[in-house]
Amino acid sequence: SNGTSSNGKGSVSAATTDPPTAAAPAAATKTATRVRSAKSLIDYGVIPAPPSSRHAIWSEQVWPHSIGLNRQIFCNRSLNMKQIKAIGFDMDYTLAQYKPDTFEELAHQQTVDKLVTAFGYPPDLYGFKFDWRYMMRGLIMDKKRGNVIKVDRHKYVKVAYHGFRQLSRDERNQCYNLSAVRDDFEEPNYGMIDTLFSLAEAYLFMQLVELADQHPSKLPNFSGYAGIYRDVRAAVDLCHRDGSLKRHVAANPAKYIHEDPHLVSMLQMYKKSGRKLFLATNSLWDYTNVVMNYLCSKRVGKSKNDEWLRLFDVVIVGCGKPGFFSERRPLFAVNAKDGTLQNTDNGAPIIPIGEEDLPDDIQVGCGCAAAQLLAAWSVLRDKPLGQGAKTSMQP
Repeated sequence: SNGTSSNGKGSVSAATTDPPTAAAPAAATKTATRVRSAKSLIDYGVIPAPPSSRHAIWSEQVWPHSIGLNRQIFCNRSLNMKQIKAIGFDMDYTLAQYKPDTFEELAHQQTVDKLVTAFGYPPDLYGFKFDWRYMMRGLIMDKKRGNVIKVDRHKYVKVAYHGFRQLSRDERNQCYNLSAVRDDFEEPNYGMIDTLFSLAEAYLFMQLVELADQHPSKLPNFSGYAGIYRDVRAAVDLCHRDGSLKRHVAANPAKYIHEDPHLVSMLQMYKKSGRKLFLATNSLWDYTNVVMNYLCSKRVGKSKNDEWLRLFDVVIVGCGKPGFFSERRPLFAVNAKDGTLQNTDNGAPIIPIGEEDLPDDIQVGCGCAAAQLLAAWSVLRDKPLGQGAKTSMQP
């Protein structure tokens, strides 16, 4: 006690205390020890700090925690995990967190190279510098006007840049905010910057808009800002299709991917709780094997193995997202040793539909038994789902 009490009307009066006795020093020492012990528990986050009398409990600002802020999890809705039977993970930018200063720089360089070598853009593009801190998700590219805009939930454009020049309020309102009907800011006239993969692409789009405005002679085939966007998008797709981007990552994963010492223990915790775990990624087997070996055991090169597969009940590569969960597509078995496809017959799977007809020795899903795959698939189709680090079950 602090020696004061409230009378309920805001006034404070002194509390009555008894004269000290001979046992008081010993009792005071024990009390002080208990206070120090409780304080140390609060300091290390074992028990929560008591609410401050100065604020309502829901507005309390300081709650000591033993886990650092960068490892804490925040949400805007609760989820009863007892209802969750399967938990799915994407790989790129979910389990595998790429380093923006190296990976986005690589994506920018590779896209520039494709524009020059495959799309006829001038070699001047090799002089472009990339600032990985500049872009952020949630912005929108205006393909026709060559702008990058920030829009609020009421479809009001709050910020707009043409190239790297910020539009004035009058210019911005004239373009977007004064019409009787607000634009929906969706395809095909707009491009969303909604993934981390889009950041280097959007930055390059802004650089090319600047080049087209300041040196139009360097772009003899220039047919509008929408054409620039189309070329950049095609160049990015080409980087992924020909494997040039992922070859660099595979050659030196540590340069491009963050280590996560807690990943394996997290997956093991989920499996011990009885949940089915699956990995669903657009990446093909060869690249998936490289990344997951590095994440789970830091194995690279010839030291890679397939032990990481034991952490999952089902592994699905080459998903072709986002249509994987909404469309019926054939599933092919992947030989984990050499990446070749099995159970193919003129491009169609030959695994029987009925689970009771499946031979025990058929292996599918990168090393998972076919019966396991179909059992897990029924869970994915029919049960509530949770997905690690994402709010949507679109793989």
